[in-house]
Amino acid sequence: HYFHQDLLVAKMIFNAKPRRHVDIGSRVDGFVAHVASFREIEVFDIRPLEKSSHQNIKFIQEDMMNPQTVIKTDSLSCLHAIEHFGLGRYNDPIDIDGHKKGISNLVSMLEKNGILYISFPIGKKDEVHFNAHRVFHPKSILKHNCINSYMKLIRFDYVDDKGDLYLNSNVDSTLAKLDYGCGIYTFKKLNNI
Repeated sequence: HYFHQDLLVAKMIFNAKPRRHVDIGSRVDGFVAHVASFREIEVFDIRPLEKSSHQNIKFIQEDMMNPQTVIKTDSLSCLHAIEHFGLGRYNDPIDIDGHKKGISNLVSMLEKNGILYISFPIGKKDEVHFNAHRVFHPKSILKHNCINSYMKLIRFDYVDDKGDLYLNSNVDSTLAKLDYGCGIYTFKKLNNI
């Protein structure tokens, strides 16, 4: 999952050349490193991360279920992180709706026409795997109020059970091909909250 999503989304950001890119909780030694090799990236994470000696990486410790830092950006990523929100695995507060609050806060951080890159485990139904992570039905995110009201899905890619990457796919076509995969969604914000 990580290998494909990290390279794919980093390339999308390289091609898009946003004014400002902010990341929420993605893998520092994968995705963040890829993006930092060609541009500045601000990383928000609930974990206390040390200041990087690399000038292109800026760390801010923040709980995205209840953020205190208010920013707006034209480009935002949250790769393989939202499924952990509210489960306590990373010393975050237990909150059954943590992922829902996190998604709402991500959408509110985006400027109009801003792009959200988000990925998470997908499977045949929504599940919680103890405090490890959640797995979502591929269409669940499309039903979230903020996504439904303010965002448009402009691209869907996914990794199947075997680890194969499928580009520019249809959300409806994934279920026959996976039990536990990774959905990579690219949304554009159409309206301001």
